[in-house]
Amino acid sequence: MPLRKTFAAIAVATLLIGGCSYSDDTLWPSLTGGDPAGNPSPPPANAGNTGTMSGASAAGAGVITTSAAEPTGTFVGQKVIELRNQLVVLQQTIATHNAQVQQLRQETGTASDRYHSLVAAITARLQVGTTPGNPILTNQLNQAQTELDRMSVQVGRMNAESNAVASDSSMAAYILESSRTAYGLSGAVDEDHRQLAILEDEVNKTVVSIDRLLNDLASDVSRQTTYISRERANMTVLSVAVKNGEMYGQSLSNRAFTTVPVTAMQQQGQGGARRPLVVIRFDNPNVEYEQALYTALKGALDRKPDAVFDLVAIAPTKGGAGQNAVKSTTTKRHADQVLRSMSNMGLPGNRVTTSQTSSDTLDATEVQIYVR
Repeated sequence: MPLRKTFAAIAVATLLIGGCSYSDDTLWPSLTGGDPAGNPSPPPANAGNTGTMSGASAAGAGVITTSAAEPTGTFVGQKVIELRNQLVVLQQTIATHNAQVQQLRQETGTASDRYHSLVAAITARLQVGTTPGNPILTNQLNQAQTELDRMSVQVGRMNAESNAVASDSSMAAYILESSRTAYGLSGAVDEDHRQLAILEDEVNKTVVSIDRLLNDLASDVSRQTTYISRERANMTVLSVAVKNGEMYGQSLSNRAFTTVPVTAMQQQGQGGARRPLVVIRFDNPNVEYEQALYTALKGALDRKPDAVFDLVAIAPTKGGAGQNAVKSTTTKRHADQVLRSMSNMGLPGNRVTTSQTSSDTLDATEVQIYVR
């Protein structure tokens, strides 16, 4: 008897469990939201996104993936999907721009390495002494100029990337504004607003990435532009050094020049005779003056960064009127030659004043440089 009672209890329990399972299937809606009886039923208020979310999605800070944000059947839900698709395209575009910028940086670094290697080789050869116009150094100089031109082209491409990213920034601002405006649309369900919050977070992250890329590009372009401008000035001086076979130094333009007004009193030497900084006497056809001139100008600028220079060409007047006319023309040509040398050394034109005079005590043309 006790054994039969036990079997009976087990049988009753089994029937009750089966009954509960059957009751759940018939009285409660299924997980798909459909009616087991086959009658259509409206979607619940929180139906919507069942796509893949990050772990923080429940807090509204997740990342909507390409499989996320299923339609909720509302106009706002359709708007969310449209904006999300635009954001995905924008993010892919930004990733492409970022990859291109990194490639440009790598190419610029490679060109810079080659440029400095060539300049170092030229400088080392000039330092120990070489022949004027050495063809090996001339070839290296041309290669260095090519690398500098390549860096200039890459800066132009960086500018183009910066303009494209700025356009993408406008698109990001449009998506962000549209997502915020969608909150005010009627007919939305709770899931729509949840997805809008996620979308807004993702747009804000994208905006941060865009701003960072724009700032990096602006910094790179500014730095590279200044660098190339300075190196072009140095190349001018280096080319003069290769032509003459002797080392000078960096361009005099590699310093923060300011505009200094020239007054009449300064031009007259403030009431007293001035000693010239440099005196170049053209008493033979090939006067080598550029190294001494560069050293003197650099020393003067080291002592007085805002220095201004007066170039005075003095023509000899011994002889007849015809000879003096020829000497005057020759003096002007020599003055232009020295002025051109100063310009090639990087000295700004607004830092030099020129004048010409004559003297009956000189036997040859002189160009005198004064500093004030």
